[in-house]
Amino acid sequence: MADERQCKRMHSTTSRNDICFGSFGHRVASDPKTTHTPQSLMGLEATGSTLGIIGMGHVGYKVAERSKGFDMKVPYHSRTRRTTANEMAVGAVYCKNLDDLLKMSDFVMVAVTLTADTKGLIGCRELALMKPTAILVNISRGVVVDQDALVKALQSGTIHAVALDVTHPEPLLRDHPLLSLPNVQITPHTGTDTHRTARRMGQSVIANAVAAVNGLPIPNEVKSK
Repeated sequence: MADERQCKRMHSTTSRNDICFGSFGHRVASDPKTTHTPQSLMGLEATGSTLGIIGMGHVGYKVAERSKGFDMKVPYHSRTRRTTANEMAVGAVYCKNLDDLLKMSDFVMVAVTLTADTKGLIGCRELALMKPTAILVNISRGVVVDQDALVKALQSGTIHAVALDVTHPEPLLRDHPLLSLPNVQITPHTGTDTHRTARRMGQSVIANAVAAVNGLPIPNEVKSK
């Protein structure tokens, strides 16, 4: 109960992700005949905003670490709660109730593992709980978000915008409505496309393969539960 009250107090007192946050921060008009910037092109500022993280695993926690540079409030909802020391290190507050997180967040970052429980985790009901100015960011798996519900929410103004590093299917069909909406940013599995990250991923694959061949513990082994 104390955690939920603290989570709600954050609401009452009220950037993979660098691309997602930044893309909607400001939409830059490139037409040389542009004489002014209409209010509709103004974006949501990350600094001082509330970033709700759904799934505080390794990726979610790294996002929380980076949010400190923007002085963001970080409520989070996760299957497993982080230690008090972990929470304090990034200024995160555990929200047992997902609904509370959705209602209070300016940005909602989905970083859960795909399971039977998380498939369709964000649907019509969850989107309706979000602020009309909120931005949804999905770096999890495409089917974690109900895309039909998402299209309706974006068209109706239920939420402000969405940034997707994942979709279902991949790639989307060329006539999919998400591809024609102005408030959609899609980076299909390219959020990690940097030279340094590509090298580190390759080195990780090699290290896993060498360990397996030599009968040693695999550094990044995925174990079935």
